[in-house]
Formats: sequence, structure tokens, C-alpha cells
Amino acid sequence: MFKVVVLDFGSQYTQLIARKIRELGVFSEIFPFSLTPAKIRKEKPAALILSGGPQSVYEKGAALPSREIFKVGIPVLGICYGLQLMAHLLGGRVKPSKKREYGFASLKVLDRTGLLSGIKDKEQVWMSHGDRVEKIPPGFIVSARTADCAVAAMEERERKLFGVQFHPEVVHTRQGKKILSNFLFSLAGLKAEWKMGPFIERKVDEIRELVNGERVICGLSGGVDSLVTSLIVQRAVKDNLFCIFVDNGLLRKGEYQELMKKFRSKLGLNVVGVDASSLFLERLSSVTSPERKRKIIGETFIRIFEEQAKRIGDVRFLAQGTIYPDVIESRPVRGPSSSIKSHHNVGGLPRGLKFKLIEPLKELFKDEVRALAEELGVSREFILQHPFPGPGLAVRIVGEVTRERVKLLRDADEILLQEIKRAGLYHKLWQAFAVLLPVKSVGVMGDRRTYQSVVVVRLVQSVDGMTADWFPVDSELLSRISNRIVNEVEGVNRVVYDVTSKPPGTIEWE
Repeated sequence: MFKVVVLDFGSQYTQLIARKIRELGVFSEIFPFSLTPAKIRKEKPAALILSGGPQSVYEKGAALPSREIFKVGIPVLGICYGLQLMAHLLGGRVKPSKKREYGFASLKVLDRTGLLSGIKDKEQVWMSHGDRVEKIPPGFIVSARTADCAVAAMEERERKLFGVQFHPEVVHTRQGKKILSNFLFSLAGLKAEWKMGPFIERKVDEIRELVNGERVICGLSGGVDSLVTSLIVQRAVKDNLFCIFVDNGLLRKGEYQELMKKFRSKLGLNVVGVDASSLFLERLSSVTSPERKRKIIGETFIRIFEEQAKRIGDVRFLAQGTIYPDVIESRPVRGPSSSIKSHHNVGGLPRGLKFKLIEPLKELFKDEVRALAEELGVSREFILQHPFPGPGLAVRIVGEVTRERVKLLRDADEILLQEIKRAGLYHKLWQAFAVLLPVKSVGVMGDRRTYQSVVVVRLVQSVDGMTADWFPVDSELLSRISNRIVNEVEGVNRVVYDVTSKPPGTIEWE
């Protein structure tokens, strides 16, 4: 099977590159930029991609690999910083730009016989750079430019070295997938062979060998990630799997009871239910830091799993539904990328963990997990449900988490989802949810002054959760949602709408 190695120079888009390549049917893996040419050869990749990054190639301490990577003998594509790196190491020159480019740009194609085959003039691309290639390396040609960037793409076809200053991996570059496809198939000669079916078989074999007949517990959250994890582990260990579903007091209204029925009756899982709502709320009392909340929730989950493991007896393995975005946003794993936030099942795990972790999905993106769920026979209703954070409503309550504030948000969130579903928008959105702010505003109700809470409505569209756009919702629907929340949820007198995309924001507020 063909494989593409992606070297990570610190871009938050690095994971999108890997995901897009897999989406095109080619397996990809991310490695740190310092991977030596010898180790690259050992991985036996069919192509190499150099990611973007936040640094300048000419500054002290910049992330610079050995220039010998260009002599490995495989096609290379440099993206943004990767293009500048290619120019810098191969005899070109990179300088700070007088005019930076951030956001949309219009591409002027100068040569369509290589990387930009089939790409029209004025094609929209996404730029994010403050440096420019002032001089291209010997043997290269410039195949595209923009109004503010003289080298938007460059190519050296004899050695199969290519670079683009823009980001083809993000949805904002409309023909980005076509450009990546040109590189993978037309120029590098790869074939689309990466499929989900063999992935399941491989993971089942790996888990069976690792566990070797011992017992495994799996934490269920109610989402598709932990469910798919449990089904894969169940195939590997059969009756030695014990699933644990914890009511942390931070689930949606009626969700705990409803999901317990589904897990047992429709999916045939051996599930133990634990009501720990009071424990979680007690430990979150007076805590306002988002990071602290996540770490408290993560540690509390683990302590409950440890207690349940003692009751089951002789359990050394814990299976989790960790996926790639959880890992990437929690800590820089394989390159110099900066940490965004701790996910409860990654950065929130306590030190001295007594379990050996089984995380079969930690290299997959959400859309890939959903594809696996279909392979495993999970109902589409479950697969297409909106992602719900592991810490639950705690990260949608900005500030202190109390029983009263949870109830307020839970009621507002239920109204929002009812109206979104009634309008036929639920399956057109990546997520729809309410957020409770730690501020109050003045209002008038029944001719009396009120001073009550503010609720934020958040509706976003996305493919993988790594980037997202806010949804231009109809004003009548927004009005209906707002009126219902203010009228039906005691303690709320104002509703606002979040019009922030990711980046620069994140989907969740905490």
C-alpha cells in the first residue's frame, strides 16, 4: 500500500493535509520535521509533503531539516513554509514580505502542464504568510502567482519537487483537492488504495495480540467515537469487554437513560451504568479555568474506571474513543505545533495511570470514524449525530459549573435542538449548541427590570472539525429560538449569535 509521509513544521493545518490525503484514498502519516533522510527511507513512503509552519526559514532556531531529504528520490510537495523551506535549502532566497497575505487570494496560473493541471485563472486560494520567495532555486519554474505574491507555486519536474505558497488542504482553497490529487496521482504516480475495511481487521488483530485474553474496560460517552472503539474492541476480546457509561451530570436532558437503553438493546454491549453526577459537580465547584475543568473531569472519569475495574477484577486495559483532533489540540505530538486545549481523555489524564490504554482511533479524523461506524453496522441516526464534548456541558458553561447553571443551559440547549431539527437543519450542520456566559444583562419582562443570564447560540458547518464556518441562519429561525429560550428558560433574558469561524476561534467556547 502506498504511503505519504507528512513532515510537521508546526502548522495547525498539518493534520488537515494528512486527512485530505487519506480522503483521496492514500494512507498518510505525520512525523516531526527532524526525521532524518535515513528514517524517511525506512518508512518507505511514495511521496513526501512538507507542512506549513509559524516560523521564518531564515531566523535563528527555525525548524530546518537536512537538505538531503530532497535526495531521497521521491516526489516532494512543500506547502507555505514548506515551499519557502524548499527555496531556502536548494539555493533560492526568502525574505520578509512588504505586504503580507492572510485570507483569500486570486491565483494567476502561468503553467498548467504540471501541478496546476486543470486549474483556471482567478481560482480562489487561501494564503497565510508574511514571507516571500524572492528568488527561486536553480532548475525551478514559477507556475502561479497572485497580486501580492510573485511565487505562489513553483516546480522542478525533473526531480519532482513542487511547492505552493497557499494552503490546498483547507476548504477555502476551492480546488485544493484537485491540486493535491494532481501531485499524488499524476506527478507521484500513486494509486488510491486506503480503505476503512482493512483498518478494522488490522486493529482487531493488534488489540487481540496486545490483550492476550485479558479483560478490557471501555468508557462510553454517548458519542460515535467511543461507540466505534467499543465495537472494534468487542470483536477482538468478545466477552472480556466491559463498557462503562458514566452520568457525570453534564449530559443533555434525558440523554443518560436513553443511551443506556440503546447500548444494551440495539448494540448488544455489556454496559455498566454509573451515576456520578453529584461527584463531578462537587469537584467542579468554584472552578472557572477551562483547562482545570477538563483535567478535573478527565481525572474523575479515570478514578471511576479504576473503581469499576476493581469490582470487575483483574483489569489492566482501558479503551478510549480518542481521535486525532483530540490528540492534536491537546498537545504537540510529532512536531512543533502549539497546544490549543486539553481534551479530557488526553491532556486530562492523571499521572501514574494504572491502565494500559487502547486507542484504536487516535490516528483518525471524525469523518473516518463515521465511515468505520458504517462498516460496523451502526445506524445512520447514531453516526450522524452532532459531536458532543467528553466533558459535556461543563465546557459550554463559561465560568463556574453549578447544578443551577447546568439546568439552565440544558433547557436552553434542548429548545435550540428542537428548533434546528424542526427547521430541517440538523443534518446540514456539524454542530448546534448553546453556551452560557458568566455575565448578566439588564432586560424588561412584564414591565419589570430583570438582570439575568446571557445565552449564546452556536451553529457551525464543518467536514472534520479542524476548520469550521459559522452558519448564516435565517433570521426568522433565530428569532424563534431566541423568543423560546427567553420565554421558557427561567433566568435568561438575552440570546446572542456567535459568528466566529475556526480559525481564529474554536468550535467549543472552552
